[in-house]
Amino acid sequence: MADSAWSRQELEEAYQRWFTTINRAGSGEGSWRDFLELFTDDVVYHEQMAGELRGKEGIWAWAEPSLAQFPGSHTESFPEHWHVIDETNGTIVARLDNEMSDPGDGSRFAAPHISVLDYAGDGKFSQQRDVYDVTTFLDLIKAWGRRAMELGTFDAEQRAWFAAVYPETVPD
Repeated sequence: MADSAWSRQELEEAYQRWFTTINRAGSGEGSWRDFLELFTDDVVYHEQMAGELRGKEGIWAWAEPSLAQFPGSHTESFPEHWHVIDETNGTIVARLDNEMSDPGDGSRFAAPHISVLDYAGDGKFSQQRDVYDVTTFLDLIKAWGRRAMELGTFDAEQRAWFAAVYPETVPD
């Protein structure tokens, strides 16, 4: 078994920086641009629906419209279930929830995903692979939308998005 180039402490600190950054970006306290700084210039990001994204600008071309606009803009936090560190290979695997904003009654709408991060040193990752059940995410968005509609907390942008994507969910 080969020794890792990085200590468990360095890997844990890099993960905690990643975890804090995504939660700050989701909450609006930080920026998704900060997220890009966690990666090497030649990063490869595997996003299940978007495919393989190369380089920071490749990630940004997906992230900016996906996360800055509805429904991505309503994913406000990523609570952790667990994470494990493979010190030998410099790989971190985390199970998180994608939790949407409160639709107006204190209810929680979330779906899980797995992120696999390959560490490259200097606090940066060279690869991220996200794995999730696409149907679960689509069902989450529909359920959140139905609840927001019932509560009357839907804004015009959200209604237009639902009318275009899930017209069957929008009452006349």
